[in-house]
This record gives sequence, C-alpha cells and structure tokens, in this order.
Amino acid sequence: MTYAIDFLLYGCFILYSWGDMKQYALKRIIGMIPLLIGITIISFGMMHLAPGEPSVIGSEFNPKVSAQDIERLRTHYGLDKPLYEQYWNWMKRLLFLDFGTSFSSDARPVLDKVAERLPVTLWINILAMVLILAIAIPIGVISAVRQNSWFDRGMTVFVFIGFAIPSFWLGLLLMIALGVNMNLLPISGIHDYGWLQMGFWEQQIDLLKHLILPVFVSAIGGLAGMSRFMRSGMLDVIRADYVTTARAMGISEQNIRYRLALKNALLPIITLLGLSIPGLIGGSVIVEQLFSIPGMGLLFYEAVLSRDYPLVMGITVIGAVLTLAGNLLADLSYAWADPRIHHGGE
Repeated sequence: MTYAIDFLLYGCFILYSWGDMKQYALKRIIGMIPLLIGITIISFGMMHLAPGEPSVIGSEFNPKVSAQDIERLRTHYGLDKPLYEQYWNWMKRLLFLDFGTSFSSDARPVLDKVAERLPVTLWINILAMVLILAIAIPIGVISAVRQNSWFDRGMTVFVFIGFAIPSFWLGLLLMIALGVNMNLLPISGIHDYGWLQMGFWEQQIDLLKHLILPVFVSAIGGLAGMSRFMRSGMLDVIRADYVTTARAMGISEQNIRYRLALKNALLPIITLLGLSIPGLIGGSVIVEQLFSIPGMGLLFYEAVLSRDYPLVMGITVIGAVLTLAGNLLADLSYAWADPRIHHGGE
C-alpha cells in the first residue's frame, strides 16, 4: 500500500512538473525550426558540391549514352534548374512530408525505402543502447565506490582499449574468429537463406545469432565512454556536502549510494542518451556495411555513392529530426530534474 501511495504521488509530481515546463518546452520546439532549416540548406548545398551527378554516374563509360541523353536526364531530375530553385521545390514537398522519389532504377518513394530499412537499424541500435546501459552503469558505480581498487584500474584499462579499437577492425577480428574459424556465429545479413521455412522460434534464434556481432560492435565504443561518465558523475556526487550530511545523520552507506547518489549521478547520462539518438542512423553506416545488414546506414552509403539526392536528403532530415528530438528530450529531462534550468534565464 505504501508503495502504491508513493507511486501515485510520484506520478502527480511528474504531471505538475510537466505543466510547469510547457512554456519551456514550447520555446525549445520553436527554436528547433530555424535550426532544422539551416541543417537542410547546408546538407543540400554540400551534396550538390560533391563531384558527379546521378545523370552522369554509371553512364560516363557507356558509349551509347550521348550528351543529349544526359541532358534529358538532368531535365527529368530537375538538375538543370538553379540550385536555390531545386532547394525551394524540395522544401515545398517536404512541408507535406513528401520526400520525393528515389533516383535509383526502382524509382520508389523515399519514405517507402526508409520505412523498409529503418526497423532493422532501430533494433540493432536499441539493443546496443540497452546493452551499454545494463553494463556501463554498474561498472561506473562500482568503479566510483571502489576507487583505485583492482576493479577500478582494470576497468580503466578496458575503457582505454574500448576507445582505441576501431569498430570496423574489431568487427573484422570477430568475424574471422567467431564466424570463419570457429563457425559459431553468422557474419552477414540478418537471417539465413532458409529463414522462411523455419518455425517461429527457430526464426527468432536465427535472428538473435545474426544480431550478436553487430550489436556488440555497435556497443563497445559507447560502453567504454558511458562507464567513464558514470564513474565521474558518481564520484562527484558521493563527495558532495549533502551526502556527507546524510552520512552524519546515520543513513546507511547502501542507501546513500544506490538511492540518493545514484539518481543525481545519472544526470550526465541523460545528456549522453539524448546525444546518442542520431547514432541510431549515423553510427550504423560502418556496422551495416561491414556485416551486410540491409539497414538505414547501408542505404545511406549506397545513396551517397549513386548521388541519389532525394534519398540522401530524406535520410539527412530524419537524422536531423532525431538529433533535435534527442537534445529536446535531454533538455526536458534536465529541466524536470533541476527546475532551476527552466526557471532561470529563460
């Protein structure tokens, strides 16, 4: 009964705090609009500055393609118009959530191609984030509580190794060791060729086997950084004056560490989680290319190589929205945890 009352009061406090933060959240959302427009302008300009056009790539070595054919393709794609006019036409379609049609041979809508690939990327990176939090937070807390112990020093070495190892190099080593030499795990794709003929549980086991290596390679760098931030935040909190006061009042060390200090030490992790959201797309390029996973990262890589402007811009806008949404969630979480943020200087 006591826990139910506490939970109810906690929920009321959250609702009250959210009502107090609505104006702060509205200002942040309005401020995101010009920032998003600026991101699209820069991305659109940089994409068109890259050498080569979709009308030229793949046809420059084909003697059957004449200059008139290339010009007709440029007209068909709208590339014969000034750059500002191309951007304005693209932006007008974007206002109605129309990302255009891909320049690739299948000529499919950009949203259809993104919707087809996005779930794979999200699952890999969500699992990687869960793995990071499940391991990094306990490592950081124990390292801070047992500062300068053998565990702390060992984890410090692990952190430096995790930062230093390139993800593609680690992925290649694991593919050779676990996939080729030991034949324990698959090294490409997300399922075997006979996946459709498998039973339900066989499909889930097969999918899990294919995700182990990509998830681990995606998580190793973030695991090292997150554990170090958690250790630093925990050290700062357990040395604070109010923690010293709590010890003097006779509160047990376990309650101080895991019920008082841990909550405040998680504030830097909130920021890191917000900034990690764009990595759901951008950070997948290397992993998906390495393991031949049909996700957003591989799709973006192929679109850049083929100068598929609508597809590149569609993925860029989605990444920008995720980045801004992550920053907004981090700001709101901070404002909820520390009311001084949205009461002062706003």
